[in-house]
Amino acid sequence: MIKLNKKILADKIHACWIGKNIGGTMGAPYEGKTHMNDIHGFITPKGEPVANDDLDLQLVWLMAMEVHGPYQLNSHVLGEHWLRCIPPHWNEYGICKANMEYGLLPPLSGEYENRWKHSNGAWIRSEIWACMAPGFPDIAIRYAIEDAMVDHGMGEGSYAELFTVAMDSAAFVMNDIRELINIGLSKIPESCRIARSVNLVMDSYDNHLDWKETRKLLVEDCSDLGWFQAPANIGFVVLGLLYGEGDFKKSMIYAINCGDDTDCTGATIGALLGIINGTAGIPSDWSEYIGEKIVTISLNKAAFLYSRPGCPNDCSELTNRIIKIIPAVLTANQVNMEFTDENSQYEAGHLEMLKNREYAETLYNRSGYSYDIDLMYAIARVEFGDNPDIKPFESKKVTITYYNQTQQSQNMNFRFILPDGWNIEAKHMIMLESRGAKPEMCTKWNALITAGEITVHINRVIIEVSSHSHLVTGYIPIIFMG
Repeated sequence: MIKLNKKILADKIHACWIGKNIGGTMGAPYEGKTHMNDIHGFITPKGEPVANDDLDLQLVWLMAMEVHGPYQLNSHVLGEHWLRCIPPHWNEYGICKANMEYGLLPPLSGEYENRWKHSNGAWIRSEIWACMAPGFPDIAIRYAIEDAMVDHGMGEGSYAELFTVAMDSAAFVMNDIRELINIGLSKIPESCRIARSVNLVMDSYDNHLDWKETRKLLVEDCSDLGWFQAPANIGFVVLGLLYGEGDFKKSMIYAINCGDDTDCTGATIGALLGIINGTAGIPSDWSEYIGEKIVTISLNKAAFLYSRPGCPNDCSELTNRIIKIIPAVLTANQVNMEFTDENSQYEAGHLEMLKNREYAETLYNRSGYSYDIDLMYAIARVEFGDNPDIKPFESKKVTITYYNQTQQSQNMNFRFILPDGWNIEAKHMIMLESRGAKPEMCTKWNALITAGEITVHINRVIIEVSSHSHLVTGYIPIIFMG
């Protein structure tokens, strides 16, 4: 059981969105410029926050959680919301939607033919998950990876969201910037490019390099990845946090002056420092300049009509709706909580648990050329040997890993529905053992699928799955791109 001070929690969440709006607005005029900037404050009109997809996409995720709830929310749900609620086709946004329209499910939707998979679209929208799981990074990353892999597959773009969401969630219970960075690092592969950029900035700061020299080293190290990529821009965020030494204005200006995706780096710093210090930590002249309003640019607001009370219009409304859903999110993840007027109280040893890597490894250690199908009594993870492209008469290996969701062993029976002239070599039945005391228990099923003549671009192989122990017959689609 944990007790959360509702007033303090609401203030931190409110400050998160005010800070997000400030950074996004201040950085927006400089977005995409690869040279260094020399800014000192706002150049946009007072009282008019700039429309920013960093914030407004998270309003869609709020709606998804409100409608589907924390038990059902996954990449398939978020993928449907991408198609229905988000009109822009910029970079990875457009690629993932085009792939999903072909029938490619996440993370395959973000992996296939996506030259922007290492870009910034995911980590810039991570605060919503942190605010729903305050002080519980492993809960936050559970939802964040479902979000990120829709348009980024499994790569640096997704690792970046794990990094930022872990920092944001942990910031509800600690304020040490260096410790927060270390918590973020504990949720991503140690050898990934995000970790490399973060460590480069930390080493430079520890060695007392000037911030401009650190920025130069970072740009050079990331030059092979190109413009608008996550490793460099996450590095700019960490640079701002360290060299700004916790000062809201200094930290944000350092990051924005680094250039590149400036609205994203500024907004991410503003949100994190907002969580750490609450509204009292945001300079009053900047918060008054921006105000409360949320201005959107990338939403189909008509899609919100079936989700009363619709799209939040300001930071206060957004905060109140998040507060209402926190108990359900924590309960769904086996945390008992209640709101209190006393100081928040987490379990003994909670801070030591924040840097645990074990659960994060189960999330990021998977192929981008894969996707999950929920059969109710089992989860089926489909994985291609390389990619879903296939030529006439070519053979492709597909592996489906079945995870039993019950305590009962069961026979799984398969029927294959194939395009004309196609062939499959695979078992027609497997035994799926009870997990018992081993939740990692799984059964692998391998198939060699050989194409016939290919006359269409999208080719579907359907695996019909039935079990004598269960009522529901399931269907697993395997999409090949001809």
